[in-house]
Amino acid sequence: MRLLSTIGAAPIALALPLLLATTALAQQPLAQHPLAETIVTATRIPTDAERVPAAVTVLTRADIEERGYQSLAEALATVPGMNMVQGGGLGQQASVFIRGTASRHVLVLLDGVPVNDASEPNGAFNFGNELLADIERIEVVRGPGSSLYGSGAIGGVINLVTRRAPAGVPVQIFGDLAGGSQGTARGALGAAGSLGGWNYLVMGQGLTTQGSDATPRRFTNDTRETESLRAAAGTARFGWTGGTTSIEGLLRWRENQLELDNIPNDDPNYTGNDRRWFGQLRAETGLFDGAWTTGLRAAITEDRRRYLNLPDSRSSASTDDLYRGTRQVLDWGNRVRLGDLGPFTAAGLAFGVTHEQESVEANSGSPSFRTTTDASASNTALHAGIQAQLGPRLDLSAGLRQDLADDYDGFLSWRVGAVLALPEVSSRLRTSAGTAFKAPSLYQRFGRIGSFFQGNPNLEAEDSFAWEIGSETDLPLFGRTDGVTASATYFNTRTNNLINFNRSFSSLENIEKASSQGVELALVARPARWLDARLGWTITQARDRVADAPLARRPRNVVSAGARISPTDRITISPEVLFTGPSPDSASYTDAGRFVSGVNYNKSATVLNLTASYRITSAITGYVEGRNLGNSRWEPANGFVTPGRSLLVGTRFTF
Repeated sequence: MRLLSTIGAAPIALALPLLLATTALAQQPLAQHPLAETIVTATRIPTDAERVPAAVTVLTRADIEERGYQSLAEALATVPGMNMVQGGGLGQQASVFIRGTASRHVLVLLDGVPVNDASEPNGAFNFGNELLADIERIEVVRGPGSSLYGSGAIGGVINLVTRRAPAGVPVQIFGDLAGGSQGTARGALGAAGSLGGWNYLVMGQGLTTQGSDATPRRFTNDTRETESLRAAAGTARFGWTGGTTSIEGLLRWRENQLELDNIPNDDPNYTGNDRRWFGQLRAETGLFDGAWTTGLRAAITEDRRRYLNLPDSRSSASTDDLYRGTRQVLDWGNRVRLGDLGPFTAAGLAFGVTHEQESVEANSGSPSFRTTTDASASNTALHAGIQAQLGPRLDLSAGLRQDLADDYDGFLSWRVGAVLALPEVSSRLRTSAGTAFKAPSLYQRFGRIGSFFQGNPNLEAEDSFAWEIGSETDLPLFGRTDGVTASATYFNTRTNNLINFNRSFSSLENIEKASSQGVELALVARPARWLDARLGWTITQARDRVADAPLARRPRNVVSAGARISPTDRITISPEVLFTGPSPDSASYTDAGRFVSGVNYNKSATVLNLTASYRITSAITGYVEGRNLGNSRWEPANGFVTPGRSLLVGTRFTF
């Protein structure tokens, strides 16, 4: 069946959960749904997930451990609406495409602060760098988020929430130690606690591996040379709370030393070093008996990347690329509980002012093709959002943000949303619409390549309009009020003023347009106390509206399935399957390593992962993590193969 036919059936998909609910409820009495988890990223106001007018996926610390995720790229691979493209194994470049938008259209936050690398030419985030031992929670909000967070949030926002000290525990020691195939060793050790009004957390983590060969074996000149990785990170958090006032500081360091390939060839001397420092100070206090919470935040992110390629027997070329990017953020944020306002109840207001400054110093490429950027820019934004309930069933929300940049035209972004509860059929209808933008990067505005390319300081922001409508229904099956939860969401995004080279390749212009639409389908079943199962299917059509061609690395079909099996209170088994359909690519290679121009399709593939845990004592758990157990030779990007079968055995502890 053609994709358009599938998307055309979106109204049926949205109504199907309601039809199923009507049938099921005719057989069983209605019961109250259990309390939902709280989401912050989607509205800046802590809100029950069932009241959020956006498609949200949350990965908790328990999910990360039970499913064996050791990197951010692994954790996000099965999130609905998302396609993860990694050029090899651990530590290699990884890009995310949300709902068919570009990889540079994903904004990443660390504890609510943007951390996209300012020195990356397109402003995209590399998801292959981050280890997860210090991450407590990952919130993924799909859809436009610029009305809250500004530039870059066209496809969605991903917020990494770091671990915090346990309440009421003076000292807690925790850690992880594992080793396995491909010469892999992984470890983490930390201490955290709360005493009086003070709290602290200090931890370190590291990973070393011989890695896998990013070059596919189908290449006739593949030497099977592997790409190693040595990664380390440290996190320190200290805080004080007294009454309604809290002050805390966070410092996080991460550094990766990795080997790279020069596709379509192995390259024994190509190495990279990627380092990031992140720090923030935050103070918050409650006023008027806690009705108004106001806070100040200052944060800084410093990225340094160096790539070195020395001459060898396979190539006489040499490269020494250095990128330095700095992002500084000052933010004044407020949350106000407005209570009842006329026909509205439980009203809340969030507003504030954010000032950001970023700077770049970059030199890359060969001497005859040297690319340089040396520039800085700042932006000040005013933002406000409000949400309230109208009657017992309808939640409404709206957000507005004005970005005022000093070197390009600013942007006014907005988003509105609504959630309608239908308790008679245990369902929720959700819809939202909004605009978003991506500011031109410093390279795009001020970069130079030799004497023949000059960035364009007059570039406008890339912009989008998107809307979505979805439903979620709990079906009273298997003796539970929520034995099965079925959901469906239709999304539609149109992006304009996309930046690309002009016809002479001497500069950049706002000349491209794109569109994407699709359906996200999900099913969660809880047939027994010891079994939870989940199934997700994302159907996406993403096209270049100027060339009338499919957009690269946006597969039409991505299906994921997983389960949590606990036959006893000590054993947890978590299988996970990811199927990715044929994916268009604009850079392809034959088996002989010859470049093929035009749009070609990478083959579909299925990857099977399995993690099993055994709780030895209340404080110690042993586990086994198996990756790509079917030994798939899938190429997420043409010329880059996913790592082969691997096994890791380890233990984690908390005292």
